[in-house]
Amino acid sequence: MNQITNTFVVLLFLFGSTQVRAEIVDSGEDYYVLSHSAESALTIEQVWKRLSEPSSWWHPDHTYSGDANNLSLDLRAGGHWQEKWGEHSVLHGTVLNVIHQKSIRLDAPFGPLQEKAVTVIWTIELEPIENGTRIKFSETATGAAVSQLAELSKAVDYVKSEAIKRLASSSLDK
Repeated sequence: MNQITNTFVVLLFLFGSTQVRAEIVDSGEDYYVLSHSAESALTIEQVWKRLSEPSSWWHPDHTYSGDANNLSLDLRAGGHWQEKWGEHSVLHGTVLNVIHQKSIRLDAPFGPLQEKAVTVIWTIELEPIENGTRIKFSETATGAAVSQLAELSKAVDYVKSEAIKRLASSSLDK
């Protein structure tokens, strides 16, 4: 098999029949808008439970500690998406809105976006579909032109694409 075929087989194995669409809808030096969606064989109840446990789907490479087990998400308005290890901690986001088993909205300037002093609103929506759940991520970031958000949007798009695949996957435990 060639490299492309090998990669496809590995992705198919890891993510089962999960269908994912990702797009940088628009971007400029002072903003970006992202849209991601995935179809999962998991029920809404299963996806919601998994969503509440980011260690089960967030990639450890995208944590400060290198260990997704240090992540927690308190699914209530005012709750936090945070990471704690040893005497260290990071507040990744604050929950703005929760509609149980339907949607969550966070003010979440993850990673390098914190130091750019930008506002990032990330909405995760769940919708029942035949044989599973449709998961939608939408994200809008705004800041000063010096933030160079058009360039950062590519990295954020990659991280969120990976996250939605892992959240939607029925075969991935951690």
